[in-house]
Amino acid sequence: MAAEYLPKPQEKDSHKMDAFSIHCLTSQRWPTIHKEVFLFLCCLLFQVQCVESGMLKCSHPDAKSLHAAITDALGSKEIRPVHSLKTPTNVSTKFTLYGILGVDEKAQILTTFLWQGLEWNIEDLSWDAEQCGAWRISLPRTKLWVPDILINQFMDEDRSPSAPYVYLSNNGFVYDGRPVRVVSSCNLDIYTFPFDVQNCSLTFNSYLHVSTDITLHLGRSAEETLRHSKDVLETVGEWELIDIKAEDHFDDQSDKHFDAVIFHIVLRRRATLYVVNLLVPSCFLLAVDLFSFLLPPQSVDRSSFKMTLILGYTVFLLIMNDLLPVTGSRIPLINVFFSICLALMVTSLLETVLITNILCNSNKYPALPSSVRVIFLKYLSRLVCLPQKPKDQATVMHNPAVQVENQEAEACSSVTVDPQSDVPILGELKKLSQDLLAIRHQVDKHLAGDETAEEWIQFGNIIDRLLFGLYILFITVSFITISVIWVQWYRL
Repeated sequence: MAAEYLPKPQEKDSHKMDAFSIHCLTSQRWPTIHKEVFLFLCCLLFQVQCVESGMLKCSHPDAKSLHAAITDALGSKEIRPVHSLKTPTNVSTKFTLYGILGVDEKAQILTTFLWQGLEWNIEDLSWDAEQCGAWRISLPRTKLWVPDILINQFMDEDRSPSAPYVYLSNNGFVYDGRPVRVVSSCNLDIYTFPFDVQNCSLTFNSYLHVSTDITLHLGRSAEETLRHSKDVLETVGEWELIDIKAEDHFDDQSDKHFDAVIFHIVLRRRATLYVVNLLVPSCFLLAVDLFSFLLPPQSVDRSSFKMTLILGYTVFLLIMNDLLPVTGSRIPLINVFFSICLALMVTSLLETVLITNILCNSNKYPALPSSVRVIFLKYLSRLVCLPQKPKDQATVMHNPAVQVENQEAEACSSVTVDPQSDVPILGELKKLSQDLLAIRHQVDKHLAGDETAEEWIQFGNIIDRLLFGLYILFITVSFITISVIWVQWYRL
């Protein structure tokens, strides 16, 4: 029995030893846990102190105390508001287009009026809106560091209205919004004038600071910029805003790298004024000159009528010259159209003079060359639906003079005249017969016509009809081309 109880004290001793070991281990780890908790609490207290040290302390919740606290915390305005100059300042840029003031095609200049907005952050500057009484305040621009952001395409002195104040928010962000009158260069392509669409660029970047100092990015998407611009656009003139596109750009110039933001402004010209004042009158004058071909040149002075039209068209072009763009890049298509119209009018006048001369002096010209006769009288006559008339041989007398002489001889032989009494009468009859024969020859020659003169007349009529067809073809092609360009322009 005693032997059975011997191990029990050993179990009790073992339990005591286990408890003792656990106590020893716990006592060893407890200082380590206290140390970690202590370090964590110290970090929290340090962060709270850092945050509280970065926030402004306002004595009263009013603008005066807030302004005094900000003035003390701003520091120098000559350097960027960062602790380390290796830290770049992030600047966001955006703009809203308020007006399209004009486009100078000769100088290749676009004049616009826009509202430019810049936003950047001042490190370790913030305040409690409830403690200071406001979540933002306006300050003079001269008290802050302002980034030197400009537009690369600027081509004139800055005559924008002055905006002396900026907004400073309680989170340290500065908003600089000001109106800008931009006179920028733009590569204008006026080939399809007045149905042209122009794409002009505005590049925003820093004048001096490289990308390690200032980084630029879009403050608003291109879709929002377009929507806001269309909502507030005040000018309703010659140009219409179609689209605005934006992109970030990294400009690499040798050892300097600049951040840039590029906006592409797409403009469309309103063409109604030019269609009514230029194209429609020109088409009307061209149509009048076209229908003047219906006047017979041999009975009406067609040349003087065409000369009057050319004079009127020249005066029209001189009056409307101010509406036409002048540039050295490409010749507008409308200038080519006007030149061809004037060339056709001059050609029709020369053709009228030529045809009038042919019709009046056709019997004096020599026979047509064989090549000209084949080309014009045989082939082109069929092309212009003016074939050569067949010759009528039924009324042609091969030798009318012989027949008349035979009839005269028979009549004279059948008449018996007393040579003593009727000699004067016979002489008169012979003389009258010769005169009648000469008249008959002239009448037959006039009725039969001269074959050479007929060929020349036919040649003149073919040229007249050919130029008439070219006129119709040119007017049709011009009308279709202008209509297609206008429809494509309207669908943009």
